[in-house]
Amino acid sequence: MTVDAHVHIWDIDGGKFDVEYDWLTNTSDVLFRTYTLDDLEPQLPEFEVDALVLVQAADSLAETRALIDAAERAPLPTAVVGWLPLHDPVCTAAELDRPPHPALVGVRHMIHRDPDPAWLLRQEVSESLALIAEAGLVFDAVAERPDLVAQIPVVAAAHPTLTIVLDHLGKPPIAERGRQPWADLLAQAAACPNVVAKLSGLATASAPGFSAADWQPYVDHALAVFGPERILAGGDWPFTLTAASYRTVWQTTLDTLTALSPADRAAVLSETARRIYRLP
Repeated sequence: MTVDAHVHIWDIDGGKFDVEYDWLTNTSDVLFRTYTLDDLEPQLPEFEVDALVLVQAADSLAETRALIDAAERAPLPTAVVGWLPLHDPVCTAAELDRPPHPALVGVRHMIHRDPDPAWLLRQEVSESLALIAEAGLVFDAVAERPDLVAQIPVVAAAHPTLTIVLDHLGKPPIAERGRQPWADLLAQAAACPNVVAKLSGLATASAPGFSAADWQPYVDHALAVFGPERILAGGDWPFTLTAASYRTVWQTTLDTLTALSPADRAAVLSETARRIYRLP
């Protein structure tokens, strides 16, 4: 079975979300529409997806609440990586005063869109990261630039009890067929035992008409430095639709894992995500 550990949903008209996705107005027509789990559900059986992780797409408490509501109503086990005001440890502490909803397993901030490139290194953010670690939540780091990937070992060393999930393998330079500095930065992140990496978002880092052969060197390097027990996989739907279908993304992902043993393949596709995100 498979866990899709990176799924987004949003409502561009507000609705229950009561959220404005400002960045959506500057993106493709494919994304500028409402996406719900009802749109994705018919595509899940083909790849035996039996659990999901919904990931925030806005730095908004309202969206976090909406994602939790969607997880409660989902037809299969669903966890949430939401948003908390990590820039304000007092507010973060207030949000965590009561035990987090069971569906909320992690926190993310859109660091790749934040105007402060050193947001993750702020003292107040560090204080909040300590709070979420104490609460048993993980931190998803959408570090899509080399400078952000370079910050991951710093944060990991400062918070050894915090599990950090590096989204999208740190966006390797697949389209350019590049390797550095991504490869060394990924290895430095992997040297921290509390960091895991998410095999997701590679379609949008690729040139049109990509194949598994284009992804293979990057996946192999990630597996070499992290090991299968610290790699998990996600489809990055619906973002991926700007580059490829859900089917193409998952089939390409599976094709890059054919050399793994059944146990290692199961770790990447299911077991790591279930452990990290507390899924059944």
